[in-house]
Order: sequence, then C-alpha cells, then structure tokens
Amino acid sequence: MFKNLFARKKDASKPLYEAIVAAARQPKFYASLGVADTVEGRFDVLILHVYLVVARLKTQAPNLCQKLMNAFCEDMDGNLREMGVGDLGVGKRVRRMAEALTGRIYAYDNAKDQAELEAALTRNVYHGVESEHVKALAAWVVQAREKLGAQTLEDLNAGLVKFT
Repeated sequence: MFKNLFARKKDASKPLYEAIVAAARQPKFYASLGVADTVEGRFDVLILHVYLVVARLKTQAPNLCQKLMNAFCEDMDGNLREMGVGDLGVGKRVRRMAEALTGRIYAYDNAKDQAELEAALTRNVYHGVESEHVKALAAWVVQAREKLGAQTLEDLNAGLVKFT
C-alpha cells in the first residue's frame, strides 16, 4: 500500500531524451558531416536533435515537449557538475544553454527555405565557418523532420525515435 503511495510516476520524457542523446552521439556527425568532435560540437548536435523532436511535439504533445526541455536542462546540469563546475556557476551556465536551445529552435523553425536552413546551421553548428558539409547536414535535417513527422506519439512516448 505505501509503495504505491510514494511511488513516482514514470516520466515519459526520460526514454525519449536518452534516445535523442544516443542519436546525437553517432559518429557520422563528426566523421562525415564535419561537426567538431568537441564538447561544443557535441552540444550543437544534441541541440539539433532536441529541436527536431520539439518541433514534432510542440503542437500535439506540449506537456511531453516541456518535459523533454526539462530533461535537457537536468542533463546539462549533471554534465556541468561532472565536469567540475561549482554550484554557483551551474545555474548560470544551464540558463545560457537553455537560451541557446530556445534561440536555435527559433532559428531553425524560421528557416523558410534550404538557404536559410543552411545559414542557420552554419551559424550554430559550424560557428560561422563555411563548411562543405552544411548542405549534407541541411538535407539530413529535412529528412529527419519528415521521418519524425511520420512517427506516432506512442512511439515517441516510448523513446522509439528514428531520425533517418
């Protein structure tokens, strides 16, 4: 009886977020698509994946979308602490990371065509440096949007997310 009283409800965003992180760690982004294999590069690819799922969920599952954003912030908090950032600095850095996420969501959502998407990716993923890989990354984003659009909310809730 008491076990059920104090049991926490399972958070559907956890398996989804874990699947997003796993997808963002795929070597193809760093080996084939020219993203820097650094902390910043990995952060940029993670944000790109979170954006794609948020774009898919925001109108149909806003609660799950918010939980996903919260899971991102909790993960960033934990990662910063593992990297040795002190308690006083964690909050400020997580806030900047959350602002980076929301800014990139806005930039990618407002890219009206391929050229604007490539410009947003150049600015955010390649840090303003022209890359021969930006067209391939933009094509991957378009393909991932389509693939995510075809997936059911039930699959996404279960963490069964496929980007390509």
